[in-house]
Amino acid sequence: MATIKHVRNISLWHLTAGIIMTLLGTYIWFNPMISLLGLALYLGIAFIIVGMGYISASFSFRSNWYLLVGILDLFVGIIFVTNLGITAISLPIIFALWCAAVGTVQIISSFRLKKNNLPWSWSLTAGLLGLIFGLWILVYPIVGTITITALMGLYIFLYGIIEIIEYISNRHIIVFN
Repeated sequence: MATIKHVRNISLWHLTAGIIMTLLGTYIWFNPMISLLGLALYLGIAFIIVGMGYISASFSFRSNWYLLVGILDLFVGIIFVTNLGITAISLPIIFALWCAAVGTVQIISSFRLKKNNLPWSWSLTAGLLGLIFGLWILVYPIVGTITITALMGLYIFLYGIIEIIEYISNRHIIVFN
């Protein structure tokens, strides 16, 4: 005979995570500079962990390239973690340079598409937007700060909403074992 088991612990986890994430997302929206500091710390720790992984893998695979990447990642991570303010301030600039670089590549690619009689206007449009957006952020770095934190906050907020909806929709689920 099957036993009935309620999955209340899982449901309560979704509710708790949802509330925390919606509050965190809202906090990020209204505190962009502190959020950038948190992101800088997160990125620094991630680079350190990835760097240690590459260094470890370099011994297993006997790869000097893995060792080099690992040392570089570890170095960048330590710089990020020990200079959070500078890292946070530079993130919008890095984001702007990335947008401009991708936009430039898309513009060049669109001309190659046109030369080969392929649809090219959307690629050109996307490239121009990326280039303009990147240059706009370089001129007004606060735009990059707001963009990064708004997107980060929006994602975390929406993730929280989905967790709450998942709690509401799954709180009456019964599992048969």
